[in-house]
Amino acid sequence: MCSTISVTPVVRGAARYGWVRGALPQHDLRRMRAVLLGRERDGSPLLGRLGMAVLALGLAACTTTLPPPPKPPARFAAAARLVPPDHTFVLSDGARIPARVWPAQQQERAVLLALHGFNDSRDAWEAPAPFFSQRGITVIAPDQRGFGQAPLRGGWAGFARMVADVREEIAQIQQAHPHTPLYLAGESMGGAVLILLMAQPDAPKVAGTLLLAPAVWNLGAGADIPLRVLASLFPRNLLTGRELPVHVVASDNMAALIRLYYDPLTLRATRLEALQGLVVLMKQSAHAARHIHGPILCVYGDKDQLVPPSAMAEIWRSMPKQVRLDLIPGGHHLLLRDRNGRLVMQDMVGWMTTPETWLPSGGDSAAAAWLAQGVGETAWGKNTLPLFLPAQMDQLAAP
Repeated sequence: MCSTISVTPVVRGAARYGWVRGALPQHDLRRMRAVLLGRERDGSPLLGRLGMAVLALGLAACTTTLPPPPKPPARFAAAARLVPPDHTFVLSDGARIPARVWPAQQQERAVLLALHGFNDSRDAWEAPAPFFSQRGITVIAPDQRGFGQAPLRGGWAGFARMVADVREEIAQIQQAHPHTPLYLAGESMGGAVLILLMAQPDAPKVAGTLLLAPAVWNLGAGADIPLRVLASLFPRNLLTGRELPVHVVASDNMAALIRLYYDPLTLRATRLEALQGLVVLMKQSAHAARHIHGPILCVYGDKDQLVPPSAMAEIWRSMPKQVRLDLIPGGHHLLLRDRNGRLVMQDMVGWMTTPETWLPSGGDSAAAAWLAQGVGETAWGKNTLPLFLPAQMDQLAAP
């Protein structure tokens, strides 16, 4: 049975743990206590509520076992289908990474290595992939380590390992397609991984990188201290998203969200260690974005409720001048699965095939106008955690 735990003793215990084990410096421990109890000097109640929510979620978790996929009602049976992989990458450490492949339906013009987001899987690309394959672009979508059917499901491999995995997959694809341009695409967490990869001095030589609402931002001083402490104390405890005080809309396409929820490859609960790993990845990618190499297209929707406008505006302003910015009016976080996702697909193909021309959606000028308005300079989001979890679909997809 789970019991309710008083905040103050937990804070004291966490502080004692952090001091004895050296998990946190003293000034962070003092700030952690202020954040958890809502006594921040800046008077921000958001941090206090957020700290309390994360604390309650982390310590009230009754199990460390990932829940099984939910059984859908009859009308959603197709959304629960398990599609077997078409290919398996065998990496240098022996890990076997399953992937789905949509071959080009005409003469192959390019190959797109497509990465999914947090708690998602290779199936993230099943809806948009036919659009690309019909235009001569082969799409290869692997599970990332820790997700889908890849090793360490539900855990966190670390951003260094995730970046290394992509580097090895690139090498294998280029060996199999030596004369075909290779592009990289990453949605959300996948975009953050690609930023870290392409910011390295020895970044792989590819034709271009497409970032779709990349999960990149620095949460600000102290915002992630409660999570850091709890992830150290209870790394395998699970969050589901049901208890969170914040609810977000990841897409306006209900059919896509239902598929995401019932897909057996989707993670419906998140370990604290994985959530903390995501926060670290976002911070590292935010710092690395200014050093990114090669042709880049970065796409963002102005209705994104996961990557806030303040964070994306800061990243866009820091990126090198060769980065092409694309704003999709009405676009949510899962850009390709939105009802207007075709706009994003057209921009992606247009940029890949005719990069010297304007984007079909007009996203170039929309992005310039958005930045010129000073969007994000005072907007929400500087101290919020990325807490969209598929369990929040429970009520929407209930029978």
